[in-house]
Amino acid sequence: MLYLKEANLSDAEAEWAFLRDMPENENGVENRWHGCSRETFMSAALPRLLDYAKGENLGEGHVAQTTFFLWADGEIVGLFKLRHWLNDALREGAGHIGYFIKKDCRGRGYGTEGLRLTLERGKDVIPEEEFYLRLYKYNTPSLRVMLKNGGRIVGEDEEHDFVRIPKPRGREESRVEAQEKA
Repeated sequence: MLYLKEANLSDAEAEWAFLRDMPENENGVENRWHGCSRETFMSAALPRLLDYAKGENLGEGHVAQTTFFLWADGEIVGLFKLRHWLNDALREGAGHIGYFIKKDCRGRGYGTEGLRLTLERGKDVIPEEEFYLRLYKYNTPSLRVMLKNGGRIVGEDEEHDFVRIPKPRGREESRVEAQEKA
């Protein structure tokens, strides 16, 4: 079973091990806690993750952000960061969501399903009508993940593609829209 779970105290050991081993920066997803000790994770990293999810103690230029861990069969296989709103830097940069799947877990659909779950969790959080995402042009697996989740490329620069994904609609919204078309 695959599911998302917010960073929390109960799973701190597994979260620490995952972030400790996750690269510092891969494909634009930054991990400032790479290689950190358990003590540093418990005293600095986890409190920061929990505060940011509540929009508290944000660093200058930062926005509220929920960190989700993607779990499969009792182990963390990925990380998804959901930024609750966009400032100018995020609007022109990283956007609402950044994600990472462990190397040995790639190619199994975890990215696609994890992004779908993150979009679902974020649809009532972000004020925009669409999710903004950015990726390196060479990261075609991530582009496939985004496209499978309804994304479309809306722009590019020398290094990046910019993708927008409409907010998922709930069953009620889909039913009402279908009735209006009938």
